Amino acid sequence: MPDPTPLIRVTAMPADTNPYGGVFGGWLMSQMALGAASLASRVGRGKAVVVSATDLAFPGAMAVGDELSVHGEIAATGTTSLTIAVEAIARERYGEATTLVAKGSFKFVLLDDDDRPRALGQVAL
Repeated sequence: MPDPTPLIRVTAMPADTNPYGGVFGGWLMSQMALGAASLASRVGRGKAVVVSATDLAFPGAMAVGDELSVHGEIAATGTTSLTIAVEAIARERYGEATTLVAKGSFKFVLLDDDDRPRALGQVAL
């Protein structure tokens, strides 16, 4: 990701684990969607709702207490949509080591005040 500033940062807590004690993939996906939504709403200047998530992969693992940083960039635009490519990177609790734990793409449609799709307008990629 070109911009090193994370869209969001959050710490994995015990309630975020799966039955095997690892951080739940669904929790990772939700954090990625929240980060992507932040970027989509800011760039789209209004309501943006996720309509699909694709190419999700979980190449690494994280532990409870690790800090998750979600990074994203606009990968594509349409008339009423934005596709955001996202990476989720874990930093160990007591150090600086990082691991790519998840990546994927989230497509958003921009909505007007009546919840109908609205045009994106010009956005620089």
